[in-house]
Amino acid sequence: MVGAGAGSGLRVQFAEDITGRDSDRTGRYRAYELCALTWRCWVSLYEVARWVVACAFRLVWRPTIVGVQHLPREGAVILASNHRSFIDSVVIPLVVPRQVTFLAKSEYFEGRGVRGAWSRTFFRVVGAVPIRRGCRRDSLGALDTALEALSRGSAFGIYPEGTRSRDGRLYRGRTGVGWLALTSGAPVVPVALTGTERMQPIGARVPRVRRIRVEFGPVVDPEPWRWAVEASGGAGRARREITDEVMSRIARMSGQETADDYNTPPQPSLP
Repeated sequence: MVGAGAGSGLRVQFAEDITGRDSDRTGRYRAYELCALTWRCWVSLYEVARWVVACAFRLVWRPTIVGVQHLPREGAVILASNHRSFIDSVVIPLVVPRQVTFLAKSEYFEGRGVRGAWSRTFFRVVGAVPIRRGCRRDSLGALDTALEALSRGSAFGIYPEGTRSRDGRLYRGRTGVGWLALTSGAPVVPVALTGTERMQPIGARVPRVRRIRVEFGPVVDPEPWRWAVEASGGAGRARREITDEVMSRIARMSGQETADDYNTPPQPSLP
């Protein structure tokens, strides 16, 4: 039998335990609220900054935009575009009515001084994600980043040619876009850019005021190919067919001459 003093002590200890647990819970809840509020403020700041930049872009360059009705308003989607200029990764996020994630060279996020800070801020505003290029491991990392974005229901931008076309031709697409579509199940929207090579030619640091055109084509649904792969295999062939279909649609919209080979970055000149 427990005495009155012992019972009173137990009640005090029990009250202290409850109070301590409640205090811990309150602290954790407040920390969670603070994190959620910070995130909401950051998202709001991002949306405001993106809206301001997009309005300024449309006012100055007055782009012609065609086929916006083909863009899903929500859910995962892959935007596969031809690549004619450095400015392409800025133009597409500013004309698409939802956030688009693009991969950008990590050098754009690593600069120093005022110019480096401006570059980092700008690319974050337009939704770019830094990625190091130059080896197979980095390429696989880029695909993992793309899958992560698509799994969140985001829009992800990709250039099947791999690098900018220096002669204006549309090169053979690499099958990363087909792999992403098959793996994620996300539809692909072909995108044709015209005039960005005049807006910011290769080697130019500052964009010029030139009229450009952005056209979005009907979606390429990967489901028929996914069913075919599940039924009889042949994923490699399915990746190639999806990629070729996307590139064919881009060619029809852009009017570019097509090339049968892959585009490769220029080799650095020897001293």
